[in-house]
Amino acid sequence: MAEDLTDYLMEHDVRVRYIHSDVGTVERMEIIRDLRLGTFDVLVGINLLREGLDMPEVSLVAIFDADKEGFLRGERALIQTIGRAARNAKGKAILYAAHITRSMQAAMDETSRRREKQQAYNAAHGITPQTIRKKITDVMEGAHVAIKAKKAHRERDKETMPADPKAAAKLIKQLEKEMLTHAKNLEFEQAAALRDRIKHIEQTVYIEQA
Repeated sequence: MAEDLTDYLMEHDVRVRYIHSDVGTVERMEIIRDLRLGTFDVLVGINLLREGLDMPEVSLVAIFDADKEGFLRGERALIQTIGRAARNAKGKAILYAAHITRSMQAAMDETSRRREKQQAYNAAHGITPQTIRKKITDVMEGAHVAIKAKKAHRERDKETMPADPKAAAKLIKQLEKEMLTHAKNLEFEQAAALRDRIKHIEQTVYIEQA
């Protein structure tokens, strides 16, 4: 659907780019940098949480299939995704859905509560909301950090890669617990990294045993 949406927007002369799982870390960061520079206007992706996006230029976040309950559409994930527009003074989020789920309602209620609290604080202290300023180069610095983290995971995998499916299942169970802990703490980038590591272990061990 993400690719179809990208094609549709391109057909209507919208400057758009698409991030998918095959795009490398550096290229992803370059795409994000180009969005911040205004090279294009819309970024489409299946799971943009894993990109660690923190871009004050983003004024609109559109969440498709918001009513599809799951890891990426749970209450915490929705709050985190909606928050991607919070850096912009005119930021807003639109949730597309056939009906309002419990997670959607909870996320909207929490977002409204935070907004009301912030508005009250601003009024009491005479603060006018402004879009934060962040250097474009910070995005590329983030890419280098991500590359180092990925290399560290690979080295760790070499040391702890289980020799048989039974040991692999035990390790995967442990990593899944860590992944869920990160997700509950809204640390979605770390959760996504562990998810990728689990997938790598499954493919490596079970393919070798086949």
